[in-house]
Amino acid sequence: MERRSLPASGPLDLVDEVPLGDDEKAYVAAARAANTLKGYRSDWAEWCSWCAREGLDPLAGEASAISRYLVFLAGAGAKVGTMARRLSAMRFAFRMRGLPDPTGAARVVAVWEGIRRTHGAPAEQAAPLMPPELLDVLEACPGTRTWATPGRQPEPDLAGARDKALLLVGFIGALRRSELVALDWDDVNDHPQGLVVTIPRSKTNQEGTEPELVVLPLGPNPARCPVRALRAWAELAGVGSGPVFLPVSTGNKAIARRLSANSVNYLVQAAIKRAGIDPLPYSAHSLRAGFVTYAHLRGASDRAIAHQTRHRSLATLGQYVRIHEAWHDNAATQLAL
Repeated sequence: MERRSLPASGPLDLVDEVPLGDDEKAYVAAARAANTLKGYRSDWAEWCSWCAREGLDPLAGEASAISRYLVFLAGAGAKVGTMARRLSAMRFAFRMRGLPDPTGAARVVAVWEGIRRTHGAPAEQAAPLMPPELLDVLEACPGTRTWATPGRQPEPDLAGARDKALLLVGFIGALRRSELVALDWDDVNDHPQGLVVTIPRSKTNQEGTEPELVVLPLGPNPARCPVRALRAWAELAGVGSGPVFLPVSTGNKAIARRLSANSVNYLVQAAIKRAGIDPLPYSAHSLRAGFVTYAHLRGASDRAIAHQTRHRSLATLGQYVRIHEAWHDNAATQLAL
């Protein structure tokens, strides 16, 4: 097998050094979510750096090197999920270069199975954000912006309107943060009962072969209605095309660019903090988790919940509600010691 050394400039690139035409590279990029490729690049660079320190060729495809690398990661305290992604990145890089995939070698598989049994732990889940805490967070979204500048009158707070719409659409729509930032106004359609949102691509539908539909019903309480909140944000921001959710400047103006996934996490946590709630257990995923948990507690069936969340496996829904369900009809709550 041909051996290659690391270039003087640094680690081998995940894709750019593969002999592909520009159109081929574009389709390769389209075959994976942008965040997935970004993670793969980082993971591949880490593997190349480790090989450089060990005096190894990252493309040699030696099973012993990969198993040693896994042992190194486990000893450094890396999470099992992180190591699994590293293996996926390596598998992708080797296959892109037409090389045999060494991650499936018996030695690597045996070491990897042992690491998962030894270091595996339940995935950390964001705390669900749902009523009554969600209502406090919505109420804390600022409605008016005042200014220290003499003569400038109070204005509707644009960021507050955006945050309220984002929280309600994220919760009622049970959307992932990647879906919130990817949402365009062209994907939002009027319906007599509210709005219908088309999700062209998602975590479980990355190729977009069958766009998914999410409903946003008109709520009985105007202050908690996702449809009214979304329309109020659109009117105040003066937008009706392009991305739905935009950054807001310190001067209370909408900035014509898409929010990032990380900024959605920040906005959700900042909104929670405004309500006097510790934001640490929460993230943008708390909106989706909150929908599933709250709908379950309100008596919705798993099938009805999955109709909105677009889960393909009903068993997956149990991960969201297991903690709350543990308290239901449990004799431990009746001991009164």
